Amino acid sequence: MISRRKALGAIGATATMMAMPSLARAPGLLRLPPRLREGDTVGLVCPAGFIADRFGLEQVEETIRAMGLVPKAGKHLLDRYGYLAGQDRDRAADINRMFADPEVRAVFAVRGGWGSQRLLPHLDWKTIRANPKLLVGSSDVTALHLAIAARAGFATIHGPNAAHSWPKAVWEDFRALAFEAATPSYEIIAGSWGGLSVRDPRVRTFGKGKARGRLLGGNLSVLSALAGTPWLPDFTGAILFLEDTNEAEYRIDRMLAQIAQAGILKAVAGVVFGQCTNCRNPGNGYGNFTIYEVLEQHLGGLGVPAFQGAQIGHIAGNMPIPVGVEAEINADTGAIRILAPAVA
Repeated sequence: MISRRKALGAIGATATMMAMPSLARAPGLLRLPPRLREGDTVGLVCPAGFIADRFGLEQVEETIRAMGLVPKAGKHLLDRYGYLAGQDRDRAADINRMFADPEVRAVFAVRGGWGSQRLLPHLDWKTIRANPKLLVGSSDVTALHLAIAARAGFATIHGPNAAHSWPKAVWEDFRALAFEAATPSYEIIAGSWGGLSVRDPRVRTFGKGKARGRLLGGNLSVLSALAGTPWLPDFTGAILFLEDTNEAEYRIDRMLAQIAQAGILKAVAGVVFGQCTNCRNPGNGYGNFTIYEVLEQHLGGLGVPAFQGAQIGHIAGNMPIPVGVEAEINADTGAIRILAPAVA
């Protein structure tokens, strides 16, 4: 296994209840969503891209049942509108219904793509705040994770979408987080692959040391697109985690410049950049920056612990990361330690 995950036993902690803020933006966690139990019903939604056909949905439902859960498909789950899974208001209505439905314990996004940001003005934030439930998904679902952190203040899980493969190690980590209220630790184990030097996976440290803060982040493209909108949480003192895929080095450069100039990078206590899958522009040749040079330029001068190499991203072993909970990182060893449970 590329990344060692050691689940540390955790006793579910009682969340400190805080008064609902008068402003729509929630400054921190208000409540923890309930943990999952075998036999629970979970909602399936498509906030972005569409499912090709009903056979894809059948496979997703099979995956959910293998988790010991009962899938409940959204009304518009098989809709299609261009590259989206139906009209914005219909996709949003499915999410609103899942949070309002007392039978539904958690909400799984089936896939990413693009379109979650379009839903944010159509979501019933009063109902979502009143009914904390785990939202599970990644990639474009980052828009929902960040908006919930900003507007509803409860933890969610950035991890595989329901249509992903869910390897055994990833499933075990998710179960520890979502079913057992565990506080796992993740550490990169570098591999030599039989050679004399350490090859990928390896830790690339841009700023040394340890840092603690609230985990916030997700897909860089989505996060940077939200900069300047009312849907981002306060990143002051946060541990920012990022990943991306199929973006040329200059685009990663541009997006990091965007969030830097928006004040996000200077506000955080630490940064974890996971995987940047296929982030290479083959046309620029020797005159190109490498992805690591781009990261060094933007992260190396922040004066906070920052590293790259965690198993977060568009990869089969995409480890589940709880959004909104306290964590500690060690940029020298490439470790992430979850300090508080994500569920009650």
